[in-house]
Amino acid sequence: MTQIIKEGGKTIIKTGERIDTMNAPQFEQDIQPALVDGGVDLEMDCTNLTYMASSGLRIIQKTMRTVMQQKGQFKMTNVSPEIYKVLAMTGFTKFMKVEKKAE
Repeated sequence: MTQIIKEGGKTIIKTGERIDTMNAPQFEQDIQPALVDGGVDLEMDCTNLTYMASSGLRIIQKTMRTVMQQKGQFKMTNVSPEIYKVLAMTGFTKFMKVEKKAE
């Protein structure tokens, strides 16, 4: 389940365990208010995220573009080694800030 938390001037999106083909449309719908409602400083907290399909990568790319068009900042935090590996293989770590989960 996705949670959106406002903390100061920052918006934190806490992901569920999976972003896959089945739930990606719902995830995208869940985060829309954060993007529309001034989400210029957006953090995606991936503490619970254990699996992400290509549909999830597309949503992250689209979200990052939206934030950048608003001259904002986007980062992913608490990313597991497995998810980080996928992000690195697909080149995401080259154009966005990704912080690994503390071990």
